[in-house]
Amino acid sequence: MSTPATRQRLIEVAIELFRRHSIAGTSLQMISDELGLTKSAIYHHFRTRDELLEAVLDPLIDQVRQLVEQAGAHRGAKAQADAMLVGFATLAVSNRTLFPVLTGDPSVGELLRTKQEWGAIVARQMELLAAAEPGTAGQVRAAIVMSGISAAVGIGYEADEQELVQELIAAGRRTLGIRPPRVN
Repeated sequence: MSTPATRQRLIEVAIELFRRHSIAGTSLQMISDELGLTKSAIYHHFRTRDELLEAVLDPLIDQVRQLVEQAGAHRGAKAQADAMLVGFATLAVSNRTLFPVLTGDPSVGELLRTKQEWGAIVARQMELLAAAEPGTAGQVRAAIVMSGISAAVGIGYEADEQELVQELIAAGRRTLGIRPPRVN
């Protein structure tokens, strides 16, 4: 296996083991055992589980950064919240196996605290969602929407991805108290 392919396979196996055992419950040894590689082969790519977790999260954070920028470009708090909601629901559904693992895991929270740029992106995402209703009520609603979507995508539905995205958006809009944009 080439080095980029090995690195990608490590990330894929790590995600599967994170799903089964949690992030804290997954060791580099478990990953090497699953892949049939030596621990030194793993260390060639990732020195620690946190480095591996960063490699898993980095593409998602980049996508959230883009969503935040796009949502922030809309005029008005409710339009921004709606754009953030639509983007977040779509991103969550397209990453169904990973989102439930990341929600509420202390390792992810710690990484967001240590990587301040990442934490700022997530905080801005919350601000955009919460701005639909100022104050504590808006913050609570935004937290419910983000955690609810993250948890809901992990359930096995008979619906296809597009239908699931639409249902998540509809539930998010009801929770945030925003209406869908008018179609001309």
